Amino acid sequence: MGKELADASPAARAAYAAADEALGWAVSAICWNGPGDRLNDTRQTQPCLVATSLACVAALREACSDAGTSLFPAFAAGHSVGEYAALAAAGVLSELDALRLVSLRGSLMAEAGVGGGMVAVIGLDRRRIEETIGAVAPFGSLIVANDNAPGQVVISGTSAALAAAERLLRDAGAKRLIRLRVSGPFHSPAMAPVGEALERAFDTVAWSDADPPIVSNVTGEPVHEATSIRALLARQVSSPVEWVASVERMVAQGVDTFVECGPGAALSGMVRRIAPQARILNVTDSMTLHDTVAALQVAVQVPTPAPA
Repeated sequence: MGKELADASPAARAAYAAADEALGWAVSAICWNGPGDRLNDTRQTQPCLVATSLACVAALREACSDAGTSLFPAFAAGHSVGEYAALAAAGVLSELDALRLVSLRGSLMAEAGVGGGMVAVIGLDRRRIEETIGAVAPFGSLIVANDNAPGQVVISGTSAALAAAERLLRDAGAKRLIRLRVSGPFHSPAMAPVGEALERAFDTVAWSDADPPIVSNVTGEPVHEATSIRALLARQVSSPVEWVASVERMVAQGVDTFVECGPGAALSGMVRRIAPQARILNVTDSMTLHDTVAALQVAVQVPTPAPA
C-alpha cells in the first residue's frame, strides 16, 4: 500500500522516509512489498497504516499548495489506530511521536496475552445487537466495540462469549458474521492494561491543542484541549469506537464534505451509509489525489460578482 502514491509525490516519499527513520525499521518496504504475514501482524499493521495515512495527508497538502487551493478542514477524525494519524494531522502530536506511540500500541496489544477476538455483525442495528449479546454474560465479557455504520457493528470479547453470541445473532436475523483477523478483544475492557501503559508513555511526548478540533472515538464529540485529548486517547483502546456518532456530530456542525486519507476507502463506505447526502473524497493513490484536489478546487471557489 502507498507505493504508487510515493512514486508520484515527493511529500509522500518523505513521509515514508521519516517513518523508517523514526521507528528504525523499513516501514516503507513492508507497506509497499509486504510480505502479507508481516502486514497482518498488528505490531507492523498499526505503524504501516498510520505511516500510509500520514503520507496521504502530506501528498494532499503538497498537491493543494501546488494548485493554489486552500485546505482548512473543520474537524479531524480517525478510526481506532487512525485517530493517531488524525492527531498528527491536527498538530496535537508530531508525526514522529504519533508513529512511536502507535508502534508501542501495536506491540502492547499483540503481547497483551488476553484470549478472545472480534466479530463483525452485518445487517442488525446496534440496539438489537446489544439486547442479544446481553444474554451471553455467563460465557464471559462481550461488548459492542465498533459502531461503524448502520447495519455494520463489531463486537469484542472472550472466545466463549463470541461463539455463544454468533448463534443468537444468526437467530436474530444477522445477514453475515465475520470473524476478524485480530489477536485479541480490542476496544473492550480487556485492553485496559494497554491503555494504562500507553498513558505512561504519553508523558514522553509533547502535546498541543488540536487545530482543527479532533472528534474523539470515545465520545463522538469534538475536542480541542490537549489535556482532554490525551485522557480520551488513553481510554480509546479499551472503549468502543463511536464512529456513527462522530460522523453524525460533524454533519450536525455543518460538514458536507469528507476526505479520507489512507489505504483503501473503508471509512468512505461507512460515511456514505451514515451521511448519504455528504460529498465523500479520498486520497489513496495519484489518481484519487488528483480527483480530490480538483473537487476541492471547485468546492472552495467563490463566485465573482457580475460587473455593475
